[in-house]
Amino acid sequence: MAFCTNCGSQMADDGRFCPNCGRPAGQGNAAAAAISNEPLEFSIQGDNLQVARIQLKPGQEIYAEAGKMVYKTANVHWETRMSGATIGEKILGALRRTVMGESLFLTYFRSDGPGEVGFAGNYPGKITVFDLEAGRSVLAQRDAFVLAETSVQLTVALVKKLGAGFFGGEGFILERLTGPGKVFIHGGGDFVEFSLNMGEVLQVNTGCIVAFDESVGYDIELVGGIKTAIFGGEGLFLATLTGPGRVIVQSMTLEKLRRELAPAKSGGDEHSPLGSLGGILGSED
Repeated sequence: MAFCTNCGSQMADDGRFCPNCGRPAGQGNAAAAAISNEPLEFSIQGDNLQVARIQLKPGQEIYAEAGKMVYKTANVHWETRMSGATIGEKILGALRRTVMGESLFLTYFRSDGPGEVGFAGNYPGKITVFDLEAGRSVLAQRDAFVLAETSVQLTVALVKKLGAGFFGGEGFILERLTGPGKVFIHGGGDFVEFSLNMGEVLQVNTGCIVAFDESVGYDIELVGGIKTAIFGGEGLFLATLTGPGRVIVQSMTLEKLRRELAPAKSGGDEHSPLGSLGGILGSED
């Protein structure tokens, strides 16, 4: 099994060009050739306001979501640019990020000596790491991405079923991150991790999903009967995740945090019948 040296996409063993980025097989760009292949060293510190501390060696490069950097040493240089090797790739990448609700640009960090740069999420929560093999992908909620090695490809993932995207509470768009390389994901509150076996099913409040392996099936189903759905306080729908694969669930969503900060507007943490319907049609998280 072969993978593109530029974007990490899977290729046919006898393929001459990458089906994703079009680069000839076995050919990388000059920037990629100069990037160090040494393992990325890092640590994650804190409890519910965690910071990912990345130790960069000469030649190592990472990229991050705009606004996620907390600090850096003086010898770490940064550059904001569109992703992609060609004009077409840059424009397509910008359009994809607009669809995800993210900024048009990513920030790249590189050190000319031993250096350090720190990152954190935009609200209280945890940071976890996926160490992806070549061609392996993970799906994440659209505001979960923090940073990754430059060998990792960030793209838009459309949820397979329209019902899942429309009723899922997190929008129709998910982020797909494809290896090889390390990916750092942020979510609210504390994390609960599951390793689902083949055919094992987990039902989750739709807004509480942080990330899951691409091998995990994702769908949405109605909560019990009409009475439970409307007056149960948990909304109308649950996400159904079917193994095999890893699933990460968060205890606090950005939507809940907003409600608690403005309780007079929405009546606290519970869902009302109208609030449940409003969440279907107007969720921004």
